[in-house]
Amino acid sequence: MKTDVLGVNYDNVTMEEALELGRQLLQGDRAAYCVTPNAEMAYEALHDREFCDLLNGAALVLPDGAGVVLGAKILKTPLKQKVAGIEFAQNLLPILAETGSKLYLLGSKPGVAELAAEKMLQKHPALQICGMRDGYFQDEGEVVQGINEAKADVVFVCLGAPKQEQFMQRHQQDLQIKLMIGLGGTLDGIAGTVKRAPKWMIKLQLEWLYRLIKQPKRFGRMLRLPKFIFAAFKKRMKG
Repeated sequence: MKTDVLGVNYDNVTMEEALELGRQLLQGDRAAYCVTPNAEMAYEALHDREFCDLLNGAALVLPDGAGVVLGAKILKTPLKQKVAGIEFAQNLLPILAETGSKLYLLGSKPGVAELAAEKMLQKHPALQICGMRDGYFQDEGEVVQGINEAKADVVFVCLGAPKQEQFMQRHQQDLQIKLMIGLGGTLDGIAGTVKRAPKWMIKLQLEWLYRLIKQPKRFGRMLRLPKFIFAAFKKRMKG
């Protein structure tokens, strides 16, 4: 079931339900894409109809972030829970290993995908990682060809928004895969090149604060979070 939160139609699911939907997409007969918009992305979508359409065109739209969940609550259209992209990706790995699905890693800085692959294989030795490519490329056609030649079933697309969503939508018909997922900085998080917040901060929905402390240059982007919440209050007041 979809839930409209300021124009973005999120799948109102728990992590377990999201993984089951992911499993179903792996059995599909065409390439599907999944997006994981947080409040920053949702605020951009509020002012960019093309980006909003990209998000809503996905087969699976996951609420990545406490801000989205809070916004939905303010609008009296509550979501079941936050489904963080990095956690969805990590929880999907044993399913890929179980089903024999081949994974391709796309994005981040040179060397990061290789580090992430090592960490993945340490936990899931049966996982098949069929290829990887950093995000610093000029020719998208060459990237698409490489993914198809690797006979990938799933692609983790970590190019940052909106580039990753544009890439997935643009090449949905070209890629001979089952599923691609826009995951932002997930490869960095798995590789350990960017540390996630401590578990207690994640539990208290303060991961955004940890990111801001570690990366003060994100302050401008972080301002979209309170703007998103304000927009939710504004819409609720208008009925």
